[in-house]
Amino acid sequence: MSLLELKDVFKIYGELHALDSINMKVEKGEWLSIMGPSGSGKSTLMNIIGCMDKPTKGEVLLDGVDIAKQSSKNLTAIRRDKIGLIFQQFHLVNYLTAVENVMLAQYYHSMPDEKEAMEALERVGLADRAKHLPSQLSGGEQQRVCVARALINYPEIILADEPTGNLDEANEEIVVDLFHKLHNEGTTLIVVTHDPEVAEVAQRKIVLRSGKISKEVVNKNFTGKIHFE
Repeated sequence: MSLLELKDVFKIYGELHALDSINMKVEKGEWLSIMGPSGSGKSTLMNIIGCMDKPTKGEVLLDGVDIAKQSSKNLTAIRRDKIGLIFQQFHLVNYLTAVENVMLAQYYHSMPDEKEAMEALERVGLADRAKHLPSQLSGGEQQRVCVARALINYPEIILADEPTGNLDEANEEIVVDLFHKLHNEGTTLIVVTHDPEVAEVAQRKIVLRSGKISKEVVNKNFTGKIHFE
């Protein structure tokens, strides 16, 4: 059984089909990228996979459970327990240190544990910046704090929305290398991006257009490493 499966998923707003009969599977441990122009349905698809919205119709099976049929309360619990979210905007609390921002994610899941939060920061190479505020961190460092925060509750899926959108080339490479490390550890990655270089790194790429999957490409030369022109 696939870790995630969407069956004939629609999201309809009046006359607009934001998603139109989406069928896709994501296997455990897979690294998938989702691309598409503005208005293609990327954000809508991410919100549904991330349990932040429900489809108008269709099935969204996560570990065999149809999250399309769950209550808002249950969706919150599933998102908390099974999905680690990373955004283009870092959403760090500016008066909390890096380790405190990571611990904040634990607060909604279990008891905050500074030792576990430090271990998460160590995984992303930021143990020495744990006591720094967001304003004292570079953009790349702030995004790595976000990755640590997403990892802290041991999610089944890391769902990243434009995770390199605010980063320069050097920091983009650091974050993609970090994704490569997580993938090697068995983490399931779904990365929504407009950047073709980031998209091409993944094992498989799905391209959306007008709410439909227009193309699906398997990366036969998968290495998990980014290559800039």
